[in-house]
Amino acid sequence: MNPKTLPNNFAARFWAKDPTLWPAGDAAAVAGMLGWIDVLPKMIERIDEIEEFVASVRAGGFTQVVLCGMGGSSLAPLVLANAFKDGLPLHVLDSTHPEDVLAVNVTPTTLFIVASKSGSTAEPTAFANYFFAKAANPNQFVAITDPGSPFQSAAEGLGYRKVFLNYADIGGRFSALSLFGIVPAALLGVDVRRFLTAALDYLEANQDFSEPFQLGEQLGNLALNGVNKLTILTTSEWATFGLWLEQLVAESTGKLGKGILPIAGEPVGAPEAYGQDRFFALIGDGVEAPVAGAPSTGSDLKDPYQLGAEFLRWEIATATAGAVLEINPFDQPNVQESKDVTKKILAEIEATGDLPAFPAEHRSLAEFLADVAPGDYVAIQAYLHETPELHAHLTALQAAIRDAKHVPVTLGYGPRFLHSTGQFHKGGPNVGHFVQFFDDPAADDAIPGQKATWRQFVRAQALGDAEALRAKDRRVFALDLGSDPTGNLPIFP
Repeated sequence: MNPKTLPNNFAARFWAKDPTLWPAGDAAAVAGMLGWIDVLPKMIERIDEIEEFVASVRAGGFTQVVLCGMGGSSLAPLVLANAFKDGLPLHVLDSTHPEDVLAVNVTPTTLFIVASKSGSTAEPTAFANYFFAKAANPNQFVAITDPGSPFQSAAEGLGYRKVFLNYADIGGRFSALSLFGIVPAALLGVDVRRFLTAALDYLEANQDFSEPFQLGEQLGNLALNGVNKLTILTTSEWATFGLWLEQLVAESTGKLGKGILPIAGEPVGAPEAYGQDRFFALIGDGVEAPVAGAPSTGSDLKDPYQLGAEFLRWEIATATAGAVLEINPFDQPNVQESKDVTKKILAEIEATGDLPAFPAEHRSLAEFLADVAPGDYVAIQAYLHETPELHAHLTALQAAIRDAKHVPVTLGYGPRFLHSTGQFHKGGPNVGHFVQFFDDPAADDAIPGQKATWRQFVRAQALGDAEALRAKDRRVFALDLGSDPTGNLPIFP
């Protein structure tokens, strides 16, 4: 296929926020999602407000921050929390698994940030209700949401310490440089003026069709020619950046049967383990592609204050790739499908008090993966509590499948991935093989305002995801690992 060349005036129209660059989407809807392009000057104007808030938190004697969110509202803070350590320690909670929820230490000096753009996402709503009941002090709660969302009125009615209203024309996965990223950054001790100014300098240096636009054009054209597996390799210090980038690319491009599949955290293998469909993103000083001559892009990313520019670089590239692929990179039509099925299952719990039965799995993992072919991918979906031991076993399984089948293998923890690669799983090309694991946690607790417990909640999400995948004619292998998920993981081959 001949490469698609974007118009000579693409960059100028991009900075002018021209929605017709993405004709696959409704022009008005696309225009309503381009606020990230010019958010930096707006954020610089709000630095005093943010710094006054941080000063009040420090004066209030808080010792830790727990950020409750999902997808775009949580992954940029996760990157920042890993990079900056000079302020308050910040823990990101983006799992409904009971062992993750119950591990949060609720004290009188814990500040909770509940981050939800729509204000109606099920997980942050459940987190907010649960921890508000535990802490019983509205002064320990902060909201970040869109103006007019249901969460704004709820938080204000409950007397939250602060309600930050973000910009409604910024989608979650493009929100790293908005209040969703910058408020947590300030609490982490980041000099937000320096951080935002560095990103603004990058923006002003790339007004023409420069590197980030060229990268996006390359990504889109490679994907159109079958090189559609973006393998993100990082140094250990930037591993969480891979999770952020994974969401941005998968949720933006995986639709209409097209897309770029990002693979973050896959162990590096021998050159023969990789197919011809790989493009490598090398993040961090000294990272090299395992396949000589394979297409790649690199960023040395030594200083954490470079993160703002790196966020912006990939946002521009992803939006540009969307134009090449002729899709709308700012919607997520298939994410809602799992939510709808999960909502139906939760309604059944409300009516009957229990979950529907999970279908029994009568195949082995090797039998399920027998028909994996070049160009396919395998997705490990772990609705489990992440521990170092479990993660080591899962990455070993990931590498074993990759090395045996010579196809990319992703690993995502549920429900986090539902708000990232979940869009690609259902909206991208139907070449995925989905290996879903769930367990029977020893600990559990009730969720205020609903009959479902956390165990039932996360199981409903797993069951809802499997049902939504099967409705799209996707191949699913779902296995209950019982009370010992590490010990009961299948061995491959």
